[in-house]
Amino acid sequence: MTHRIALGGIHTECSTYSPQIMRREDFIVVRGDDLSATVGEPPDGVDIIPLFWASAVPGGPVAADVYQAFKTEFLNELSAAMPLDGVCLLMHGAVHVEGMDDAEADWIGAVREIVGDACPIAVSYDLHGNVSQPIIDAIDIFAAYRTAPHIDVTETYRRAFSMLTACLTGGFRPGVAWAPIPVLLPGERTSTEQDPAKSLYARLPSVGQRPGVRDANLMVGYVWADVPRATAAAVVTGTEAEASLAAAGDLAEAYWSARAAFDFGVETGPVTAMLDAAERATTRPVILADSGDNPTGGGVGDRTDVLAALLDRGFDDVLVAGIADPPATLAAAAAGEGARLDLTFGGALGSACQPITRTVDVVRVLGSAETRDLLAVVRTGPVRVVLTYARRPFHDLADFAAFGEDVTSLQVLLVKSGYLSPELAPIANPALMALSDGAVNQDIVSLSNQRRPTPTFPFQPDFDWQPNPRLSRRFPV
Repeated sequence: MTHRIALGGIHTECSTYSPQIMRREDFIVVRGDDLSATVGEPPDGVDIIPLFWASAVPGGPVAADVYQAFKTEFLNELSAAMPLDGVCLLMHGAVHVEGMDDAEADWIGAVREIVGDACPIAVSYDLHGNVSQPIIDAIDIFAAYRTAPHIDVTETYRRAFSMLTACLTGGFRPGVAWAPIPVLLPGERTSTEQDPAKSLYARLPSVGQRPGVRDANLMVGYVWADVPRATAAAVVTGTEAEASLAAAGDLAEAYWSARAAFDFGVETGPVTAMLDAAERATTRPVILADSGDNPTGGGVGDRTDVLAALLDRGFDDVLVAGIADPPATLAAAAAGEGARLDLTFGGALGSACQPITRTVDVVRVLGSAETRDLLAVVRTGPVRVVLTYARRPFHDLADFAAFGEDVTSLQVLLVKSGYLSPELAPIANPALMALSDGAVNQDIVSLSNQRRPTPTFPFQPDFDWQPNPRLSRRFPV
């Protein structure tokens, strides 16, 4: 007998504080063998039916018509692929759609309606996603990233898929238990590279090996969405209800107990203080994170606040990567390498910041607007700024090598980031994080907080709580 598993999903992260609305062109759609490869070679007797996976750099809310078009297309392809023995959905957990509070519940619930109650559904999640009871009630298997920065993405996809194939070929039926935890913190304070998150996440594999438990997860949740489902959570896949509930409760209690110990892992402070620290540094490269405008967390990526403050300092060799500004990037590209022009940039995508006007020299032009990878490196004095046509991060050394920069020799590298990427963190000497303005402002208690569950730490700092783990309505009994 051959088991047929459909594969696909939708994956991005949306700040409700962002002025940007995500459109179809912001998404990349993966299909066919490229999609199948994300979960690896299936075991004998299993066929992968790849549908599509739509993903985007995190940003603002997804336009309602864009989401509905993706959902309709996915459901049509799913219906055409029937009959199916299983579905594996590669989700995020922090998609926010205009006019909708729980997009993942809507998507997964619609899949459940098509495949019916007998078909198991496995999902993979980013640990910065939000989980809700409707999601839990629609699924049978759950696996989330266990690292932040995320270095286990492919491993997580394959954990979810392998549990699904084991379920189909081994003849057992799993279920999901979870315990919401009334804590919401930014990823920059919950990196798994330092305690308490490091120790909490190190426990997960052993908890997942308890009798009656198949997999254990801790969800940090997504703090920059002011929505009712926003929460941290412990989520467990298991075969025995009591064991699964106990595991979820134990993990939730441990996370709650550590709530006040979570903190930033690098020197952090206001923009002025971090620029002061950069000026005092006698080593290179200083890597300064503009955290409030971090596009990988949902920031817009077009703000100039930190750059403007930096230009007033006496640095001698600075690279700023980057600022998303389609008109300025097109103007610099049209002028061409070696050209000098007066250029205004900043705030082009809707952020409330003061644009900067400078006479700049165009150093490098790469890519094209048609493929949305156009960038222009411009120089004003000792500062080089990477302007981009589309929002994007610069986290990999190859990103900088592409336009001829050896970041290890820079005095200062300013990146739009929260915690530094696995490639930048080891070379930072030192790493600094500026608590800057933007759609993913790290000063979370100052955010508008109208719709999150109450109480939630640290928005309401003083209250008692005990875990209340609960089962999916689908859990086998």
